[in-house]
Amino acid sequence: MVTILGRYALPVNPFQEDGLWLRCALHAHTTNSDGELAPELLVRHYEWAGYDVLAITDHWARTAEPSTKKLLVIPSTELNAIAPTQEHDAHVLALGLDVDPVLPEGSFAPLEEVVAWIADNGGVPYLAHTYWSGLRTEQWWDCPGLLGIEVWNSGCELELGRGDSSLHWDEALEHGRPFFGLATDDSHHPGYDSGLASTWVRAKEKTREAVLEALRDGLFYGSTGPEIRDIEVSDGDVVVRCSPAEAVTLYSGRWRGARANAGRLGYPNHSEILERNNDGLITAARLFRPYDAPYGRVEVLDKNGDKAWSNPLWIG
Repeated sequence: MVTILGRYALPVNPFQEDGLWLRCALHAHTTNSDGELAPELLVRHYEWAGYDVLAITDHWARTAEPSTKKLLVIPSTELNAIAPTQEHDAHVLALGLDVDPVLPEGSFAPLEEVVAWIADNGGVPYLAHTYWSGLRTEQWWDCPGLLGIEVWNSGCELELGRGDSSLHWDEALEHGRPFFGLATDDSHHPGYDSGLASTWVRAKEKTREAVLEALRDGLFYGSTGPEIRDIEVSDGDVVVRCSPAEAVTLYSGRWRGARANAGRLGYPNHSEILERNNDGLITAARLFRPYDAPYGRVEVLDKNGDKAWSNPLWIG
């Protein structure tokens, strides 16, 4: 369970919780909006790709395609909002929405209203591709009810090299907002822009309700390849166990943090490598927490340049 402080939920560590690890694709489009595959074909595509959960997020359309024996399908959508004016178009994922959205005839509603409407109708609101959208962090970081952002969007990276929104994430975390970070495909052209990113959710069971609860509580991590196998947090350090990595980093505010680097010499900045594989890559590292760091999150980088991102481990 999450702990509430004021109006914000404090982070929890999914590696210290019971449950199943489910590989989730939480941003994908079909012919019901601007995707190339019909809904039933997209479901089959992600089932064959080895995912456990698919959220179909067509623009202003709630696509309720049936689940299969292997793939849980969660009806969802992607909505537009203004942040704060019509010239600043924000896209919001409404994961697990219970009702069909209605495209407004005039201007889109402000971000706060859209987020509140999603939550009131059973959905889980996450802001999509903030870098690709050209948004400044201060345009959304104080939005009540917003749970997080896409730290990674594969489609935006392939299109314009603007898939990584981790700078926005760090700014919001330093501002005091315990936002969570999804890693998504945002697939429109399956085969080209699919199967590249996953959100690994720690759910009590493989059901819509359990997955949405985990997304509300931040019980997940995002990845484009590397596995985060365990994270232990103490007052003095963070111990990370992962698939073989070139580097393991603790981000914890401007000018603060720690990093363990593999290689002949490495560069142990406020860190200690605990275990390596036969190729010298890191499989366990201790990262020392800076004094009075405003937040902490972990990032794992592998030899292919792929990354995994933990949610914030502490805030404030």
